[in-house]
Amino acid sequence: MITRLTGAFVRAILVALVIATPALMLPAIGPDTKQIVALIALFGAALTFFEYASVYPGLVEFRDAPPFNRIRYVALLASVLLLSTLVRSETDPTTLGYLVEATGAAVARSIDFPYSPVRLLVLMLPEGSPAAHLAQVRSAAGLSYVISLISLGYFVVILRTMGWPHSDGGFNVWINLPTFDPTKGGDVVARLRRDARVNVALGFLLPFFVPMAVNAAASVFAPVTLQSPQTLIWTITAWAFLPASLFMRGIAMGRVAEMIEARRQINAQTENVLAHA
Repeated sequence: MITRLTGAFVRAILVALVIATPALMLPAIGPDTKQIVALIALFGAALTFFEYASVYPGLVEFRDAPPFNRIRYVALLASVLLLSTLVRSETDPTTLGYLVEATGAAVARSIDFPYSPVRLLVLMLPEGSPAAHLAQVRSAAGLSYVISLISLGYFVVILRTMGWPHSDGGFNVWINLPTFDPTKGGDVVARLRRDARVNVALGFLLPFFVPMAVNAAASVFAPVTLQSPQTLIWTITAWAFLPASLFMRGIAMGRVAEMIEARRQINAQTENVLAHA
């Protein structure tokens, strides 16, 4: 009980930290913005605490299957931290800021080719945007996208080399997939594989679809400029983090389907042996 509550409290603090990072790092943040960020951070911390302090599942998936959520959190924190450093370097230049800016520019140049997600994100900005702002958005997109790719690659390595999820107590589908109802109808393995394919497809298409959807909506609503520092940080972070998260979820659900099918085969073989004994 004490261990669970302590772990929930630490996770709540970490969630609040990642939400408040841009407001803590960026200068000239107004008091109203600080209050809103503090309220959102407290809400995220409370939700995380009650989720992990409870014995029963809630909304967080793969709660007892580390390091799935840890990889996602580190990727989110790294993206927010680096993008905040990049934006801060405009008004408060530092050696670290120059390093992050140079790294982001180099990464963006290597993956900024026609019809790439980074190119589509830059083209999403309205015509006449300052060249410096375009370069900043390009660098931020390159950094965030590479961080998401690294996190996805690391999860695949963990899955292949360590046999994730490697839990001695087995894998509890109810705890780790609280939004998946195994009694809804149809074969569980087939449904898991279908959901896995859908998540992988969405993870692949989302970085391309979001800029196109924003461009289409710009003719009706106000165009997205990403001039606000916090808007830039969170928009680009979500643009890169959500597809990688969907990819990881799809891969994880495919892995769970393989585990259930393997367990069925073992049970069937055991029943055959007992029947012929």
